[in-house]
Amino acid sequence: MTALKSLLLLACLVFKETVSLSGSFWHITDLHWDPTFKLSDDPKLVCASSGQKPATNPGQFGDYACDSPWHLINSSVYAMKSILPNPDFIIWTGDDTPHVPNEDLGVEMVLSIVGNLTLIINQVFPNTKVYSALGNHDYHPKNQLPASPSDIYAKIAELWQDWLDPESQESFKKGGFYSEKLLNQTGFRMLVLNTNLYYSQNNQTQDKDDPAHQFSWADGVLTEAANNKEKVYIIGHVPPGFFEKKRGQKWFLPKFNKQYVELIEKHHSVILGQFFGHHHTDSFRMFYNPEGFPISTMFLSPGVTPWKTTLPGVMDGANNPGIRVFDYDTKTLLVKDVVTYYLNLTYSNAVQERWEKEYRLTESFRVPNASPASMDIVLGHISSDRCYLQKYYEFNSVSYDLTECNSSCRADHLCAAREVDFEKYERCLEKEGAASISAGLLPALCVALSLLLSHIK
Repeated sequence: MTALKSLLLLACLVFKETVSLSGSFWHITDLHWDPTFKLSDDPKLVCASSGQKPATNPGQFGDYACDSPWHLINSSVYAMKSILPNPDFIIWTGDDTPHVPNEDLGVEMVLSIVGNLTLIINQVFPNTKVYSALGNHDYHPKNQLPASPSDIYAKIAELWQDWLDPESQESFKKGGFYSEKLLNQTGFRMLVLNTNLYYSQNNQTQDKDDPAHQFSWADGVLTEAANNKEKVYIIGHVPPGFFEKKRGQKWFLPKFNKQYVELIEKHHSVILGQFFGHHHTDSFRMFYNPEGFPISTMFLSPGVTPWKTTLPGVMDGANNPGIRVFDYDTKTLLVKDVVTYYLNLTYSNAVQERWEKEYRLTESFRVPNASPASMDIVLGHISSDRCYLQKYYEFNSVSYDLTECNSSCRADHLCAAREVDFEKYERCLEKEGAASISAGLLPALCVALSLLLSHIK
């Protein structure tokens, strides 16, 4: 009996140790609250963010022509509480204000919107650590975030004082970035970047080589992390590389894109994940060493706003609202899985509010985890199998755009995910243009599978 008790005790200890290895956190991004949203008989008067384009099917949760009404903001935060009420932490990667001209906002409006979103997250998750990054819409004028201290940086640092330690507050006031021990645990670190400083539309930083000295600062943080045997997560808003829905659409100035890639290549051994937004879409970016070995992955999480982009060349750039859970190893920070939840806007407006699981990465793409090696396998599936390509494409818009991803579409998505470097991206397009999947209808099996999955949901 004593031996049996010993075995049972050992089994319990092993089980406890195994369970303790797994943790989860939320990622939300691009909420873009539009306070002007209202149901109106005139489709051009539903919301300011539609830019006078008609919002033809508005409901309490919004319209694809508009940014988020408060009802959608409220619904998304409370859905997070219902799905995963006690996350280890939350990452929030910015873009809070609506897509309207600067003259329709102003400093006070921007701060009011950031403040209200901060308040609801704090109220719903009062005991949860939140790591927040600024988006290019979280400033006035938009996109023009300075490489020096400003009143807006200082006031947002005050709004976020419950989440920032004193050193982080001072760093944030200087340039909108900071670094802290992740959950105050030895061996883990969160690096929060203000990548809006590298945005091609930011006229405040174009003549600078290292705006706010953020690159040199980040290099120092990551070097010290390596010396202290720390593992690091990086979060930010505007990502490097290209937008997968418009060929050649880059966000960073070339010199800054090059520096960012070099930073990741130099410090990849301590970087266990990068988490960004800005696209409103669901995608990812791979980083490789010179030998072609995958060394890091950037996860681009979908936005809460369903707003249809006005970017020229994008045919139908809306999305269903999405929120995301990351499962991770609490001992190594390895990203174990990615689970996306979404609200079908059309259904929820017409029938009832329904947040549901869209997909789990390991199940949908048949990989063991979300490590760089596994994400490289995912990219291989997308590249070689039209069923996986179509699945990825539909997830990309959070199950909004269910049309076929043809050969040109395939090249755009594949090269954007594979090559963050500008020159390598262009070479990828040349290569994939010659070797792309032939155009035409997808095999009947893929179509049937997609329809079946939609009914299961």
